Amino acid sequence: MSTTAIRTAHNLVTREPYYQPIGNEIAVFAAAYHNQLPVLLKGPTGCGKTRFIEYMAWYLKRPMVTVACHDDLTASDLIGRYLVKGGETVWVDGPLTGAVRHGSICYLDEVVEARKDTSVVIHPLCDDRRLLPIEKLGEVLAAPPEFCLAISYNPGYQSVLKDLKQSTRQRFVALEFNYPNAELEQTIIEKESGIDAAIARQLVKFGHMTRNLKGSGLDEGASTRLLVNAGKLMASDVAPVVATDAAIAQALTDDDDMLKAIHELSRSIF
Repeated sequence: MSTTAIRTAHNLVTREPYYQPIGNEIAVFAAAYHNQLPVLLKGPTGCGKTRFIEYMAWYLKRPMVTVACHDDLTASDLIGRYLVKGGETVWVDGPLTGAVRHGSICYLDEVVEARKDTSVVIHPLCDDRRLLPIEKLGEVLAAPPEFCLAISYNPGYQSVLKDLKQSTRQRFVALEFNYPNAELEQTIIEKESGIDAAIARQLVKFGHMTRNLKGSGLDEGASTRLLVNAGKLMASDVAPVVATDAAIAQALTDDDDMLKAIHELSRSIF
């Protein structure tokens, strides 16, 4: 399990993360937070969901803990378990329990990848009860007003078996994310990578061309994150074609024919 450590003072996001709003998502999230409503972020990979949560943690001045969900993540991983330390058996809070105790923002990234029992655990936290039962301690934690649960998932990646259940999703305020428009994406790439406007504009064009291949050999086109990565390589004097091959093409596919097609697209632009 990948988590950030829960040290309330240290988990504060003290420096404003760069985030370019694409709509009214900041106002909606802030209103949900102040009304103690959980928030669901949905959208393709690399479109800025995690950066948005980091920005909101800074904006709301709340500590933040992130859990990268995966197939083996269990309810015990989130809540906690007894461990043997120094010859003694002691209880150790999981990231969700710690976040509730400290009034943090808990972000479950790609929540549908976790095992089904995790959704049962978060249900009492996501309605009017705002409670976290800890069966092994015989304790029920009431979430303080400062606590916020946010989850994310990518609808495009989900199968029927891994779709988010209605009983879970209807507990959340939902925000849909997508890739920014061309002008905004160019600004983000310039800001994040340090390359000039002309190169950033070419990268945006290249990104759109790969996105047109979705469903025609690619599961997804280049995300904004991949375009920024390519820009960073270019800013470090890597040739544009080499940068796009390494940061984008190879990240998107292993299929030889598709790789050749993306290479040709890159060479037609740079």
